[in-house]
Amino acid sequence: MSTLGIAVIGTGRMGADHVRRIGATVGGARVVALADPDGDRVKEVAADLDGAGAYTDPAAAMAHPGVDAVLIASPGPAHEEAILQALERELPVLCEKPLTPDPEGALRVMEAERRLGRRLVQVGFMRRYDAEYERLKELLDAGGIGRPLFLHCRHRNVASPSFFTSDMLITDSVVHEVDAARWLLGQEVTAVTVLSPAPSSAAPEGLRDPRLVLLETSGGVIVDVEIFVNCGFGYQVRCEAVGESGSARIGDGRAMVVESAGRWGGEITQDYTTRFADAYDRQVRGWVAAAARGRVEGPDAWDGYAAAAVSEAGLAAARTGVRTEVRLAERPELYRR
Repeated sequence: MSTLGIAVIGTGRMGADHVRRIGATVGGARVVALADPDGDRVKEVAADLDGAGAYTDPAAAMAHPGVDAVLIASPGPAHEEAILQALERELPVLCEKPLTPDPEGALRVMEAERRLGRRLVQVGFMRRYDAEYERLKELLDAGGIGRPLFLHCRHRNVASPSFFTSDMLITDSVVHEVDAARWLLGQEVTAVTVLSPAPSSAAPEGLRDPRLVLLETSGGVIVDVEIFVNCGFGYQVRCEAVGESGSARIGDGRAMVVESAGRWGGEITQDYTTRFADAYDRQVRGWVAAAARGRVEGPDAWDGYAAAAVSEAGLAAARTGVRTEVRLAERPELYRR
């Protein structure tokens, strides 16, 4: 198999991590071009890559000789334009979540794929590639705990970035639980309620953190998500499924417990790049293999659209304090499988 040439759009923390990943852990691919509005940053990242082109314009990076596919890790508002540019060149795309910040943008992406007559876009919902989530999915699909009734989810970060807003708790954090719930259950989210306690004293001024997000699904399951992005002590992602005949929990993260000097304890993971390192590796490895065959096998543009529609309803629910129904367009034939 020939080596897949990849253009990476966005060389911030996530983009740079993907560049490292492609070079160190993913076979059959190499980064041949990069783009970032920060010219100094993109040149710095490109300096370690033999012959890679460094650009400030995503379209120019995609036009670089040898580009066969595009990995987009730029901020969400820049995703739609970059995706559409890639689709104009009929290049396979792996786009970090969110696909687009709003459902209208995602619909435009789907329309572009419809005109091509094939799916080329995969969305970076990496939890589908996490070994614990995969085992929970297998258990639920096999009916191992009976019909699911609840999903209890916890999503905690040590601290939020300086640019983080109250809306981003839903659009950039809870969106992972939205996709995970849809995938684990095989159901769509139909309504959202957002409850907000008094903000934590550790939350920056004006940030409504933490929050409790309640999701209702088409199959009658209730999903509750505690999102707490300034918990201070570690990065935790947990999910407990409760069914009619049992329950199953993932995310406890107890790899090793040390007992010494009259005490016992262990370490708590501090960020997502460590907790989901293997999932990111498996995601990109799978995308590369599928892209080399001209296929999309992971979360597609419909999944990105559905997550954006739920996020939109979540933002409305957070503003009004009222349960808000999710409005989904009819699922196009291209995304039925």
